[in-house]
Amino acid sequence: MLGWLAIGLGTVLVAIIGVAVWLFLDLSAIYSEDAVELQSETEAPPEFTELEGSANIVIAGTDNCEPEYADLFGDRCTDAEDGVRSDVLMLVHISEPPRRVTVVSFPRDLLVDIPSCTDADGNETPEMYGQMINSAFSAGGLACSVQTVEELTGVDVGYAASINWGGVIDVTNAIGGVPVCLATPMKDADSGIDLPAGTHQLKGAEALAFLRARYSTEDGSDTARIGNQQLYMSSLVRKITSDKVLTDPMVMLPLARTIVSAVDPSTSLTDPGILVRMGLALKDIPVSDYVFVQYPAVTSQVDANRLEPLTDAATTLFDALEANEPLTLTPEGDATTEAPVPEAPESEAPAPETTAPATPTPGEGTVTLPSDVTGTTGDDEGCATGRVR
Repeated sequence: MLGWLAIGLGTVLVAIIGVAVWLFLDLSAIYSEDAVELQSETEAPPEFTELEGSANIVIAGTDNCEPEYADLFGDRCTDAEDGVRSDVLMLVHISEPPRRVTVVSFPRDLLVDIPSCTDADGNETPEMYGQMINSAFSAGGLACSVQTVEELTGVDVGYAASINWGGVIDVTNAIGGVPVCLATPMKDADSGIDLPAGTHQLKGAEALAFLRARYSTEDGSDTARIGNQQLYMSSLVRKITSDKVLTDPMVMLPLARTIVSAVDPSTSLTDPGILVRMGLALKDIPVSDYVFVQYPAVTSQVDANRLEPLTDAATTLFDALEANEPLTLTPEGDATTEAPVPEAPESEAPAPETTAPATPTPGEGTVTLPSDVTGTTGDDEGCATGRVR
C-alpha cells in the first residue's frame, strides 16, 4: 500500500531529452564534418526545430511487481489483489519561451472525481466520485490517469508515460546513483530503508526504498514523503545536467537505453522528432528554473487519512503556469504578483509614487505562490528529514 516515486522518470525523462539531443547534435556534427558531397543526393529531411509553445506530460509511477524484484516488496507483491496502481502521479509542464520546467506532484491520498474512461480492452469504465487519485490507473490505465489530471487541473495533457519499480531501480543504477543528504536517520521495515544521517549516493533498491519510504518520514504522511522525493528530484536534475554526465558517453548511452526499456510511453511520445523538439526546448534551461511543487491539499473532513484539493491555491498555481510567470516558493503569505521596477536615471528625479501600480504584462512578473503550495527548486541542496520507526 506504500507509495513510491517514479522520479527516475519524472525528472530523468525531462532532463534526458535535453541531454540526448545534445549528444545527438554533438555526434552528428563530428560525423558530418568531413562528409563528401555526391553529384546525385536524395533530398535531406526537414531540419529539427524547437518545440513550439508549451507541453504537458503526465508521469505515472506504478507498483507493478516484476518477478525479478518481487522479493523486495513483501506483501505488496504476494497479495496484489488490487491490481496495478499509480502510487506516484506527476504533471511535468514545459513552458513557452522563456523556458521553465515545473513538476507538480499529486499526493496519492488525494480524493478526486474520476471520469468515465476507456481501458486497454476498449471497455468504458464508470465515473467515480471522491476516490483516491491513484485508483484512476487501476480503473483505466495511463489514459484514465491523464483524464483525471486534466479534469482536476484544467490543463490539456498531450503526452504521458509510466514506469514501474524495476524501471526505477534500473535507471538509478544506470546513472550511478544520486547524492541525497539526510538531516536525520531514516529506518522502517515497510520500505526497507535503513540509513544514518549524512550524505548518501543512492542507487538501485536503496534509492527506491528512499523514494517509497513513508512511515520513516518526519510525520509519516504522504505529503512529507513527496517533500523528500522533491529534494531527490532537484539533486537528480543537477546530476543529469552536469558536465560529468553530459560529456561521458559511458554513462549517457546506457542511461538512454535504460530509459527506453523502462518507460511505457503514450503514442504521442514515440515520435523521435517530438523528443528532439522537446530536447531543443530544454537544453539551455538552468537548474534554478526547474520547480517541483505539491498539488495543494488539506486533510479531508470525511476521512482524516485522506486529502482534499485546495482549489483556490491550485488555481493560483495553474494560472501562473498558463501565463508563463516565474514562480517563487514561500513558506507563508498569500499569492502576489511582483513586477520589476526600473530605476530612474541619475540625471532625472525619481517618478512620484502612485497609489495603484500598473498590472505587469504576463511573463514579466513573479508569482509568489501561497504557503499551501510547497516545493523546492533545482538548485536547492537541502537535506531530507525522517525518523527511525
